[in-house]
Amino acid sequence: MRDRWRLRGAGALMMKPGKRSFTFEFKLEVVRRFVAGEASALELAREYDLSSPKLVENWARVYRRDGEDALRPKPKGRPVKPAETSGDSELERLRAENLRLSAENAYLKKLRALREQGRG
Repeated sequence: MRDRWRLRGAGALMMKPGKRSFTFEFKLEVVRRFVAGEASALELAREYDLSSPKLVENWARVYRRDGEDALRPKPKGRPVKPAETSGDSELERLRAENLRLSAENAYLKKLRALREQGRG
């Protein structure tokens, strides 16, 4: 909040910053200028109309730690499950189900036999 105050003055308290997304190229340009020492985070935030200088500092930290690929947008949501190949995977699934059902059947037969012994 203090950084936004320094950047925008009293207007920072009035306007709520919106959620903006930035391209990889935009982030990379800002970070390279910051890392090269061309401008401070505050100056870059003013120049590029960013909500806070912390944004520039966070991008720079990620860039230094993981390289420029870390600035690329991340896919949203859950990862997509790989599509099953129809032939072998279906056969394997059916074999596993058959094995499970055979074990369940054997268990129930054994349980029935034990109950019969208890009655007799």
